[in-house]
Amino acid sequence: MRRKSSLPSPLRLLLGLFRLSRTHPVLLLIIAGMSLGGYGYEVKIARPALLYQGAPQSRDAKDLNTWFRILRNHGFILGYSDLRGNPLWVEYALTSAENTSSLKRPSRFETDWRSINRISHDSYKKSGYDRGHMAPNYAMSHLYGREGQADSFLMTNVTPQKAKLNQQLWQHLEETEIKHFAKLFGKVWVITGPVFSGTVERLSSDWTVEIPDAFFKIYVTEAVPGKPPMALAFLVPQTVDGHEPLAQFVTSIDNIETQTGIDFFADLDDRIEAHLEAAIEPQSWNLQIANKLLSRY
Repeated sequence: MRRKSSLPSPLRLLLGLFRLSRTHPVLLLIIAGMSLGGYGYEVKIARPALLYQGAPQSRDAKDLNTWFRILRNHGFILGYSDLRGNPLWVEYALTSAENTSSLKRPSRFETDWRSINRISHDSYKKSGYDRGHMAPNYAMSHLYGREGQADSFLMTNVTPQKAKLNQQLWQHLEETEIKHFAKLFGKVWVITGPVFSGTVERLSSDWTVEIPDAFFKIYVTEAVPGKPPMALAFLVPQTVDGHEPLAQFVTSIDNIETQTGIDFFADLDDRIEAHLEAAIEPQSWNLQIANKLLSRY
């Protein structure tokens, strides 16, 4: 019988690479070059294609609560906090999905192999909170197909939401963004995520998941010649009754940055960014029409 190595997997890998470097140095150089090339593609090409004007950044590099790892998925990208068991921001682009077909909704969420805390579907069981999508199932499945839908059911895309928020007002916003905003402007970028404030509270069913106090959504239009981008932002508390008008929660991006400790649109021209993030101009988004949209459920 062959004796199994008692060395941990990472050490076995390092030992194997050391042996490879001695016996096949050229092969090792090829592997290293391919790895660097893959990293370069990820950082310079794949990620920027899913981001509007650069990746969000922590406003205070010393604040552990705003640290995140960027995870790229099919159709969306996010910054995940292993400390909080939540995505701190999720970003995706929307276009109209009027002529696309529906896909059957999966029955369970899946643990993301990239997460350190290994949060599962059952982590929320009997917690009193819904598994709240940040990149929504409807939009991801209609615009990005089966792969996009599957990735939206990874637990790294999920955060605890009260039922009245998740199943009513939040669902209304998700309906509005793809059926109204995307149709109105042709293409809309969305950044969304949780807001934490005050005393830290975690799920009774899984202490690795922190419970947010509120949630934000930021919408930005594509810039066209002679017309700068427009933005609309919402800040919605967990305590809603679910039937409030959307206009009640309109805020500025500056306020969301203050609440979250995250800086958005780092690559945008400073003058355009300053105006975009300070403005509160919901009139261009026709919220009165959005409030009349019927729910799918």
